[in-house]
Amino acid sequence: MLKKENETDQLISQIIKGIEEVKGQDIEILDLRAIENTVCDYFIICTGGSNTQVNAIVNSIQKTVSKAIKEKPWHIEGSNNAEWVLMDYVHVVVHVFQKHIREFYNIEGLWGDAKIVKIETTY
Repeated sequence: MLKKENETDQLISQIIKGIEEVKGQDIEILDLRAIENTVCDYFIICTGGSNTQVNAIVNSIQKTVSKAIKEKPWHIEGSNNAEWVLMDYVHVVVHVFQKHIREFYNIEGLWGDAKIVKIETTY
């Protein structure tokens, strides 16, 4: 069990690093472990300013994670219009949104029971 948690922590930190590399905004980690019947342990949510930036964030996450810990997403969805791209790393699911789409779907509100950690960015 400890090994999985440590690997998950490493994955999360590399995903955050990938987001920060291309200045993704409003990064939040939702810890879903205390909620029953969830599809994964964590959601990581961030915002890109345009479809170009959303794709850049997705590519940066893939490169950073792959290079650091040799993990590839199990599944990626939404890259075509790049308004909401979902990256499934099994225990961690990343949601990269454009601002208006993120506000519309309000995932943080839907998962209100989750423990939310906001990542402070320096840019």
